[in-house]
Amino acid sequence: MDKHAYLIAIEAVIANGKFKDNWQSLSEYEVPAWYKRAKFGIFIHWGVYSVPEFKSEWYPRNMYIQGSDEYKYHIETYGQHKDFGYKDFIPMFKAERFDAAEWAELFRRSGAKYVMPVAEHHDGFQMYKSEVSSFNAYEMGPQRDVLRELKEAFEERQMTFCVSSHRAEHWFFLSHGKAFESDVKEPLECGDFYWPSMPEPDHQDLYGSPPTREYLEDWLIRCCELVDAYKPSVFYFDWWIHTAAFKPYLKKFAAYYYNKAMEWGMEVAINYKHEAFHFGTAVPDVERGQFAELKPYFWQTDTAVAKNSWSYTPGNDYKTSVEIIRDLVDIVSKNGSLLLNIGPKADGSIPEEDKQILLEIGDWLKVNGEAIYGTSYWRTFGEGPTLVEEGQFTDGKTKAFTSEDIRFTVKGSCLYAIALVYPKDGIVKIKSLREKSHNFQGIIEEVSLMGFDEQPIWERTEEALVVKTNTVQSAAPVVIRLTLD
Repeated sequence: MDKHAYLIAIEAVIANGKFKDNWQSLSEYEVPAWYKRAKFGIFIHWGVYSVPEFKSEWYPRNMYIQGSDEYKYHIETYGQHKDFGYKDFIPMFKAERFDAAEWAELFRRSGAKYVMPVAEHHDGFQMYKSEVSSFNAYEMGPQRDVLRELKEAFEERQMTFCVSSHRAEHWFFLSHGKAFESDVKEPLECGDFYWPSMPEPDHQDLYGSPPTREYLEDWLIRCCELVDAYKPSVFYFDWWIHTAAFKPYLKKFAAYYYNKAMEWGMEVAINYKHEAFHFGTAVPDVERGQFAELKPYFWQTDTAVAKNSWSYTPGNDYKTSVEIIRDLVDIVSKNGSLLLNIGPKADGSIPEEDKQILLEIGDWLKVNGEAIYGTSYWRTFGEGPTLVEEGQFTDGKTKAFTSEDIRFTVKGSCLYAIALVYPKDGIVKIKSLREKSHNFQGIIEEVSLMGFDEQPIWERTEEALVVKTNTVQSAAPVVIRLTLD
């Protein structure tokens, strides 16, 4: 690839397009309507790091940190780092059981409306055909354009194709290998798998250890190549792009992506964390966490079926499908969307635990999707005693929702009151819909339960809207549909 020519082409698209590389221009961006309707997507962490199946997808970094569990495991299992380094896992990443159509069919059955494979993780191995580096899945490992196969399979099933890039952190990700005799050795040049392996900075320092211009331009080119070759509808960024050095390049990428999307007649979005993008220029994402209250802006949670890892390991600590469905309902009621990650094995097979969780979510959505897809938030997101802890990395503990915890969504003439835990006595009391409520003074024509034949008995009192059933039992949330006049 002629990188200089590509950079000139990027500048030309920005110069000739509606969106310029400044925050004022980018603030004219609008979140796509399809995205706000979708509500539920699948994230996929799968790459060379899936081969060792140990601890997490951060194995490539941690295997070079002397004394770490990964370091010890690596020596015991594969030998000294100078003889067998991270690059030596690439030939072992064969993806011999990978079937894009099989994956796509599972995700369709899960009820997901958009799917986001990780195109490049911190390890620097591209899961697609690239002209930037030969360290990609088309030329090495599986020797297949994984991303292309997935895009075609998803779109065949009317699921929206998206991608993520975690390339920024590659600046330092493998640098600990320079601290002792390993296969991470100088000189390292642009295009090398281990390049640049610079000292790991304080992750919270917005100004320290800035990447070089060469690295930042390479980062921009990789992102724009993904846009041009695969036309994703959402482009997700992981952290560390919020540091000062990336800011000019983030603006260039956003302007380029938004302008290309306009050229192609597409509605697209960018996901970001922290304050990487100015508010209103892209869609904020909360990693492994949620908001405690309803937000007036659209947002997304990204989390995983496992609490301990994004990639597959035999020791994954899985959530239950019911936990995830409750979180989905809570997120949607607060104007958000859930991006749920699964981790396939190195051979391309999806673990049975992941499959089971996705199919159970899909079964619930098949019955109750009317209360999720295409809905909007109501005057209040919900009611009940359980407070959802706000912020990232808060999903490690199961939330203790009760039968008093209700969440609301609305669409057309229907208001949906979703009981996160259905009471054993069959009596649901919805205080927000009581007589003379400040939240609601309208007319309820009909009350029904989605997925159940029993017709509930209901009445509005000064305390609550009381809905009574005799035979309804469910471990998963139950949707009460209120038809309004």
